[in-house]
Amino acid sequence: MKEYNVAIVGATGAVGEKMLGLLENASFPIKSLKLLASKRSVGKTKTFRGQELVVEETTDASFEGVDIALFSAGGGITKQFSPAAIKAGAIVIDNTSAFRMDPETPLVVPEVNPEDLRKNHGLIANPNCSTIQMVVALQPIREKFGLDRIIVSTYQAVSGAGLHALEELKTQAQAILDGEEPVANILPSGADKKHFPIAFNALPQIDVFSEGGYTYEEWKMINETKKIMGDQTIKVSATCVRIPVMSGHSESVYFEVDDKDVTVEDIWEVLKDAPGVILQDDTANQVYPTALTSVGKKETFVGRIRKDVDVENGFHMWVVSDNLLKGAAWNSIQIAEKMIEMGLI
Repeated sequence: MKEYNVAIVGATGAVGEKMLGLLENASFPIKSLKLLASKRSVGKTKTFRGQELVVEETTDASFEGVDIALFSAGGGITKQFSPAAIKAGAIVIDNTSAFRMDPETPLVVPEVNPEDLRKNHGLIANPNCSTIQMVVALQPIREKFGLDRIIVSTYQAVSGAGLHALEELKTQAQAILDGEEPVANILPSGADKKHFPIAFNALPQIDVFSEGGYTYEEWKMINETKKIMGDQTIKVSATCVRIPVMSGHSESVYFEVDDKDVTVEDIWEVLKDAPGVILQDDTANQVYPTALTSVGKKETFVGRIRKDVDVENGFHMWVVSDNLLKGAAWNSIQIAEKMIEMGLI
């Protein structure tokens, strides 16, 4: 069996560290693993399968002999170094938004559109974390009953904004508990003019505002969903909210199917054996997913499925997943495993 040389770009970041952990038990044999990051992280060490690996600076020469390059260091880094990686013969799996909407770049969730991997030109984009868990839950329903409309409200964890945002949440929470004024320097978006505390708060803004009063995060969910599902006619609208949870994105998803005779039991039947989905839906016994349910787990959890009271083909459900695992690192590893399985690497 072929062994693969793998590189992680952004190995010291939150997602990079998750990738490192997941590769410990990857389904494909790893010959070598290279940890790459910025100059300030050079010399740091990480342990992989009992061996100490030293972090190296990312350069164009870093990808010689690399088969799979997992990028999670920001879109600018992907744009700068992915051409060199592809030229060296590596398959780039990118966890940033740099190429997600590029028509030539497959945007893939393995449970939903694995065949799109065949269209790659050396680079595959990993979708936005909040998009991934939603389409994993909706795709089995779409395949069975059709899908016309999606309205989603997200409740997104602070870890999605990075390690510094997590530290700020902790600092703010302690300040408020101590009766002090919390200091905000990061959220809702480091690139925007104003910053607000996230501790004991809910911020209806993720990323900066764009066309039509939607944020970039909301446009990502709208556009990525249509691209992944290969259907520009699906109506999608999103409201993305940051809440003071450490890890685990939650979503309230309203959707309309094409078949008006569908029941809640029909939806249960489809989801109970769906790939990557764990159904937790027994409201009589208060069984439903929570953010803590998902932490450290690769699956997407679904519950509180109910029929809309006014729209006969409308349904509501609650979807939860670990944003750093299925929403980022695990989906990237899955893409690599699927490509090897399909003979594409």
